[in-house]
Amino acid sequence: MIRFLQPWWLLAVLSVLLVAGAYVYRQFRRRTYAMKFTNVELLRSLAPKGLGWRRHVAAGAFLLSLLSLAFAMARPSIDREEPLERATVMLAIDVSLSMEADDVQPNRIEAAQEAAKAFVQELPPTYNLGLVSFAKSANVLVSPTKDRAAVISGIDGLTLAEATATGEAVFTSLDAIRTVPADGAEGAPPARIVLLSDGYRTSGRSVEDAAAAAEAANVPVSTIAFGTDTGVVDIRGQLQRVPVDRLSLQQLADKTKGYFYEAASVSELKQVYEDMGSSIGHRVEPREVTQWYAGVALLLGLVAGAMSLLWTSRLP
Repeated sequence: MIRFLQPWWLLAVLSVLLVAGAYVYRQFRRRTYAMKFTNVELLRSLAPKGLGWRRHVAAGAFLLSLLSLAFAMARPSIDREEPLERATVMLAIDVSLSMEADDVQPNRIEAAQEAAKAFVQELPPTYNLGLVSFAKSANVLVSPTKDRAAVISGIDGLTLAEATATGEAVFTSLDAIRTVPADGAEGAPPARIVLLSDGYRTSGRSVEDAAAAAEAANVPVSTIAFGTDTGVVDIRGQLQRVPVDRLSLQQLADKTKGYFYEAASVSELKQVYEDMGSSIGHRVEPREVTQWYAGVALLLGLVAGAMSLLWTSRLP
């Protein structure tokens, strides 16, 4: 669809229409004057053989050239749809005290941070990426963005706290995904939640409720279990066993059609986004085509000049 960025310049079309009207008026005047000669044979002998329809072709091309120039002054443009990638990944990292266990070298939290940062670097730059941390509650540290430096900074700044709210991490991630702009596309963006954790849920809504919510939103949750069953951590001077809750993490992944992993590695994390679909939203941007109109005007002007020189030996 053609639209004009400076439509007030379309007033220039009126001047072209005036010239066209004057030309038509002159043609009728010429015909009226010719009819005053009653001796047709004498008229034919006095007037040279006319050009007939050809004399109007050059004038028509010249007028069309002026019309195209008038449109060009209004800066014509066409609407072009610019693709915008909307695929979104939310990274949810467990920061409960059990993540201090050193059964995964150097310890669970540092291993999780290292794997998460590797994942951030490997993720396609067109994807949106957000960060959630969870202990007793879940918090959005970085809303979905293409700014990888912000996410890496958020990962480096993780601090540990008591309790584990695995279900809240999923609910909070779903809320963050809903903030991604539609940008002309229908429905929610294709999204994945990558949840890195180790322990059992001790706070917030249940993992079962979170799985149901993610399934309803069509957002797979891929879970990565850190640690072993022999992991221990010093909490307030007492050593406590902190086995990994593989069962609930696997059930969360299975229920939402995500993936379950027992260790963090770049190769495993790649699988999380390799299966991702891509939703292309569209942002309508005007593309100026003034040069097209100017080019047509030039071409028509050349045609008018060439025909006029060929048939009348003068320019129009």
